[in-house]
Amino acid sequence: MKSNDVLRIGGASAFWGDSSQGIRQLLDGDQVDVLVFDYLAELTLSIMASARARDPDKGYATDFVTAVGPLLQEIKSKNIRLLSNAGGMNARACAQALRAIAEKAGVALKIVVVEGDDLIPVQEEIRAEGVTEMFSEEALPAELTSLNAYLGAFPIVRAIESGADIVITGRCADSALALGALIHKFGWLPDDYDRLAAGSLVGHLLECTTQATGGLFTDWWRVSDWENVGFPIAECSSDGSFMLTKPQSTGGLISRLSAAEQTLYEVTDPANYLLPDVACDFTAVTIEQVDADRVRIAGARGGPPTDTYKVSGTWLDGYRLSSTLTIVGDHAVDKAKRLSAAILGRTAKLMNDAGFDDYKDTCCEILGSELGSYGAVAKPDAREVVLRIAVRHDKAEALHILSREIAPFGTSAAAGTTGFSGRQKPSAVFRLFSFLWPKSRVPISLVGTDGVSIPVSLPAPKGIYEKANGDVYHDIDALNGEVRTVPLSSIAVARSGDKGDVAHLCLIARKPMFAACIDQQMTAAAVKKYFEHLVDGTVTRYDVPGISAYNYIMTRALGGGGAASLRNDPLGKTFGQILLSHPVQVPESWLPELDSGYPN
Repeated sequence: MKSNDVLRIGGASAFWGDSSQGIRQLLDGDQVDVLVFDYLAELTLSIMASARARDPDKGYATDFVTAVGPLLQEIKSKNIRLLSNAGGMNARACAQALRAIAEKAGVALKIVVVEGDDLIPVQEEIRAEGVTEMFSEEALPAELTSLNAYLGAFPIVRAIESGADIVITGRCADSALALGALIHKFGWLPDDYDRLAAGSLVGHLLECTTQATGGLFTDWWRVSDWENVGFPIAECSSDGSFMLTKPQSTGGLISRLSAAEQTLYEVTDPANYLLPDVACDFTAVTIEQVDADRVRIAGARGGPPTDTYKVSGTWLDGYRLSSTLTIVGDHAVDKAKRLSAAILGRTAKLMNDAGFDDYKDTCCEILGSELGSYGAVAKPDAREVVLRIAVRHDKAEALHILSREIAPFGTSAAAGTTGFSGRQKPSAVFRLFSFLWPKSRVPISLVGTDGVSIPVSLPAPKGIYEKANGDVYHDIDALNGEVRTVPLSSIAVARSGDKGDVAHLCLIARKPMFAACIDQQMTAAAVKKYFEHLVDGTVTRYDVPGISAYNYIMTRALGGGGAASLRNDPLGKTFGQILLSHPVQVPESWLPELDSGYPN
């Protein structure tokens, strides 16, 4: 039953290509007041920009129109508001496509577009300022595919205030969709920073949908019914606290640990998580299990935001191609090593003979050997492996040589070679270019049915951003007495992800007392050493005592990251699982308290 004291927000999409069952789950029954749909990742906009260049009516997340179009009558009858960044690079076209469906169905809906994030029209003005990439300090590339500012929640609030039933944006902070709904519902002020931080945490947990309801959870065997995993619902109160839950009779799992994993997912400094509307401090957040698949989350703090938007551009940096072969039998790893050298050697010669330069970059991974993931601690003697070869070149035509020449090694190389993945086609490599740009130089507007652009005035923040210290651990007890060596997974869960070429990894102690072991043994230096085969940059550790956690940030860790990386895991998804095998010493007195692990 709906309540004026609570706003119920459902997370219906995490990315362009997410399952369509989310919206159906969340519409059944009287469960939600607002649905938020996230479709954009850093490099999705380059794909959308290319689509718009080919067809002026494209360039948005068509999945949004396909998913909600047939359900508009039901959505209207239940008075559910939809907020989505599906507009991508062409929000007006997205809105028009949805309006056409609504008009045909006889459903009266007001659809409002938020514009202003697309900075391609002012790229020369930006170039003249001499901006550099925030990590590499490189100059702005000569040609950009996309260039978008991450807008905040208040333009969405203005759209709702104008009477919008559906708000469609381009690039905004993922969490801004939910935050906009909460600001409008509860009348939060622009300087009510603790509540804005809490609302941002709501959006952060909803934006990846089922990752908040058991998806990617360390203890995967405890998560029920993957085929019908529940999509998340946040039941939000005016003080900023909220219940995280999911629809009844759905699969998944919501627990203190699963929610904690997602709380820190892809957060850099938990004391200074910078968003357009607020600087968030999540170090004192608490998560309390109140019922099965229901946790209460509170304790977020906030401060004034910065005076800049994060801006991400994409640019074309050549082409890539990858292919695989399966190799079975004794000495399979050695066979794969020799085979990879032979394939690259032959194709490099053929490319040179054809007048092409050498490969710009290559990556050979022997999946199943553990060498690429575990490095020096890999287990030996795999007898079944998959050789994955990935290469990059400035010319797509050069990569067709590799595509043609892999299959012949099935008759000229090692016995037990099979499973050729076919002649793959080259794909474009889009690199990310991120920097900060003054908010005052990003005009924002709303566009309604009449196509008229109405400028939006945003509230000026009160106060100046100052870096927060956050909560830290105090009085960590030394581990004394007899000890036993166990895997880290016995005392912690983990989750990992990425931002560009930076890997993010969080460790959450299964019980608060276990944090002492993590504190003393899983230092930044220890984690750096464990990942020395993958991480070329630095490792920094942050305390998150509210949920008995630690956050690790690893730079130059993903081979360029995203589409620019040739690795099998360009997004850092495996880092958490790799680290959980790290041995740690625990007091023997802890043994009865340790997690029993996967039930073999």
